[in-house]
Amino acid sequence: MSPLNSTFFINATIVRPEFFFISGFSGIPHTKYYYVFLCFVYALSLVGNTFVMLVIYTDHCLHSPKYIAVFNLAVTDLCVSTALVPPLIDTFLFKSQLISYEACLTNLFFVFCFSTMQSFTLTVMSYDRCVAICFPLRYNEIVTNKSMLIITTTAWGFAALSVLIAIGFITRLSFCKSVVINSYFCDHGPIFRLACNDNTPSNVIGWTYPLVFHLFQLLFIIGTYISIARALFKIAAASDRLKAMQTCTSHLILVGVFYLPICVTFALGSLIHQNARIINTSLAMVLPPMLNPMIYSLKTEEFTESIKKFYRRNKIHITVRKK
Repeated sequence: MSPLNSTFFINATIVRPEFFFISGFSGIPHTKYYYVFLCFVYALSLVGNTFVMLVIYTDHCLHSPKYIAVFNLAVTDLCVSTALVPPLIDTFLFKSQLISYEACLTNLFFVFCFSTMQSFTLTVMSYDRCVAICFPLRYNEIVTNKSMLIITTTAWGFAALSVLIAIGFITRLSFCKSVVINSYFCDHGPIFRLACNDNTPSNVIGWTYPLVFHLFQLLFIIGTYISIARALFKIAAASDRLKAMQTCTSHLILVGVFYLPICVTFALGSLIHQNARIINTSLAMVLPPMLNPMIYSLKTEEFTESIKKFYRRNKIHITVRKK
């Protein structure tokens, strides 16, 4: 009997493994260079998103509904990177590819919860821009700090609850065959496909989850920008139209960075080799958290001014301390 098979124990009629084995990048050559790249990406994500949160927190001019959403995006980016990259490095760089059943489900929860919140936050940001451009005179009445906090908190609760439901169905599965997860983390699909009893509920969730939390939200974002485009055509002055469009460019880039790799991967489906699919999905998870702070720093004039004020303020503090 193999070491992996000897880890099984029986709890009532459900057979659960003590450990799962994450295969991940095992069949991909020169992966150590990729791990170095991931470490670099994670370090930039950590610094960039922490800096964004710090600037928004310290500058009272940014304590507005729009920047509550930006702050929340920085939090989710930081959390999803931390939930994914350090365990991934530990798993493959240090050859600890065995992960306990409980730790695996915990990893699944945090990665999916935070990535779901990324999608939610981009949707909320598109709603904010739509109201600001389509109903400029009523914006301060419709979108307030309180309403944005309520929307954000509700999204967090819904994301956590939905992932907990998916995990609840996973705990009802028996694993009496293979325990090898063909992914780079404890991914939902590769786990439930290992089950030797009926996995229909998990299969339904596996199809429903991307539709609800990615496709429908992407369609909502597209709908908001159709409304924005119609509103912009009604603006007579070209300079005003351009100024309104510029407030959306950073968000549009964020949406493209997040959704484009996901759409390409799912559209190609089985046409992509398993190794290429693993690399593509991992990049789709780790690159947006690194790029988002850079996009907002470079593309948002208001935020750029806040960075300059933050720099000058801290420079003064350093000068005073030296004296």
